[in-house]
Amino acid sequence: MYSDIIKKYSFFLVLSCMPYFTKSQEPMVKGSESITEWNKKVFEIAIEEDGLLTLKGVRTAAMVHIAMHDALNAIIPKYSPYGYQSKVPDADPWAAVAQAGYEVAFDQYPNYKKQMDVLLSRQLGRVHDKKAKKKGVRLGKRAASEILKKRANDHHDGEAEYTWHPMAPGVYAEFNEHSGTPEGFIFGAGWAKAKPFMLRSQDQFRSPPPPEISSSAYTKAFNEVKEYGSYQSKVRTKDQAHLAMWWKDFVENSHNRLARQLVIRDNLNLWETARVFALLNMTIYDAYINVFDNKFYYNHWRPYTAIRWAGNDENPNTEPDPEWNNLHKHTYAFPSYPSAHGTASAAAMTVLANTLGTGDNYSFTMNTEEVDKAGPFSGKIKMDPPERSFTSFSQAGMEAAMSRVYLGIHFRYDSEEGFALGAKIGEYAYQHFLKPFKSN
Repeated sequence: MYSDIIKKYSFFLVLSCMPYFTKSQEPMVKGSESITEWNKKVFEIAIEEDGLLTLKGVRTAAMVHIAMHDALNAIIPKYSPYGYQSKVPDADPWAAVAQAGYEVAFDQYPNYKKQMDVLLSRQLGRVHDKKAKKKGVRLGKRAASEILKKRANDHHDGEAEYTWHPMAPGVYAEFNEHSGTPEGFIFGAGWAKAKPFMLRSQDQFRSPPPPEISSSAYTKAFNEVKEYGSYQSKVRTKDQAHLAMWWKDFVENSHNRLARQLVIRDNLNLWETARVFALLNMTIYDAYINVFDNKFYYNHWRPYTAIRWAGNDENPNTEPDPEWNNLHKHTYAFPSYPSAHGTASAAAMTVLANTLGTGDNYSFTMNTEEVDKAGPFSGKIKMDPPERSFTSFSQAGMEAAMSRVYLGIHFRYDSEEGFALGAKIGEYAYQHFLKPFKSN
């Protein structure tokens, strides 16, 4: 009996003291790199397969990290599990993480098996205790199976259903010549029907209505985007033009890239890292679901339509410009309000502020090497410089939201409400899921 107690105590002691151990004993920070390797691999594959134009990439990342999180907390329960619950205290945590990541990623991207096999083999090769490794592998498989089963038939790839409305003030209208999409195409309507990971429903957070087209608030926002978002703007600064283009990278790509950097920088352990990435990706996914539900609920028009058609908007204070174009000469083919980019970024930044244990005030630098020149298939352009620095997560989130005004694809109220909506979603995720146990 006493030998069992000593063995259990020693295991806890090893985990708490690992940063001081030799390289061969796999310090805990090395374990966090095992998680970031799978995170990076999933997004590399997702970008190659569909350019992140579907929910598949961020959904896969969320499931990968949930499986890792639940497997680890079956070994030592530090945080509440999402789905899988068990007790396997003598399983190897690195083997559990590696196998959990592999099982989910392979299930979603079977054509990339060779790449995944190489990564799995390298990670399992770091584990030398055969018995603990075997138990870790089995645990990783079980945790992965549970989340895959839980997310089956979640309608993440559902068909878009949309009814076009007659042209009218404030109503979303087709502009396929500017979006570069086929006539009658609408993006993202199916997203509004997908099952969230954490939110109780797709419409859990309903945004307030956008301003009336006849209102002074609308007029002010109209004139702002018309001037600052114009292709040949005379008022937009060089820095505003830079941030407008720089923030075009998809939130799931740029914010996971940032998280990979910060968990290593802050020396997070294996359990902390798994939680950060699980909450981050579930939150980004749910932010898209909630904001697209709002978008199709309000069906609000884009600046491109509003400015060119202003002579018919029944607002005497808005002047039309039938030749107006925005900074990157492209508009995404779905309704404007609220901003999806602002929502997802604010949600992600809220999670990072909470889970990294630093609070909002935190200095960091983000790096984006290249972005789409215009639409998704327009080719890439290099960012010069590729970095932008911030003193808080909320500052970065708001800049991401406001970048869409300077790009000329959103009104200010789209961006501000997107930021507010995202903050609510991020806070809800942090307050209700993967919570630390009091004993910790």
